[in-house]
Amino acid sequence: MSAQTPYEVLGDDGIKALAAAFYAAMDDTPDYADLRNMHGEDLGKVTRMLAAYLTGWMGGPPVYQMIKGTMCLTDPHKPYAIGPKERDMWLACMDEALRRIDASEELKTMLKEPMFRVADTVRNTDDSSCPKERDPNIIAMG
Repeated sequence: MSAQTPYEVLGDDGIKALAAAFYAAMDDTPDYADLRNMHGEDLGKVTRMLAAYLTGWMGGPPVYQMIKGTMCLTDPHKPYAIGPKERDMWLACMDEALRRIDASEELKTMLKEPMFRVADTVRNTDDSSCPKERDPNIIAMG
């Protein structure tokens, strides 16, 4: 018997719960305020988009690609200074989200390295302090 994909482990509802827990962790943890401020006031759309992305990325249907026409994450993040600090905050939020949904240790281990690769791919600077070029609500609006 082959190993299950993360999508098979979590299913649609589990991935939606993960995305919601991710943004809840970001929203209610003061240490992540800089990262939270990149996402606009309303987290509804960005939560749905993360769930859509994770669905396909974790082995389910390509929901994000059907919506956006691509799986590319670098373009929507270009307006932001995303350095190692922001990458690590994103990863910490994801770790917390996995904890909040009671993900198994096996699933956390399965996702650890691939999540790092995704977060590091979005990183676009080595300096987290460079100025933002555009409206900080672009992720939520785009």
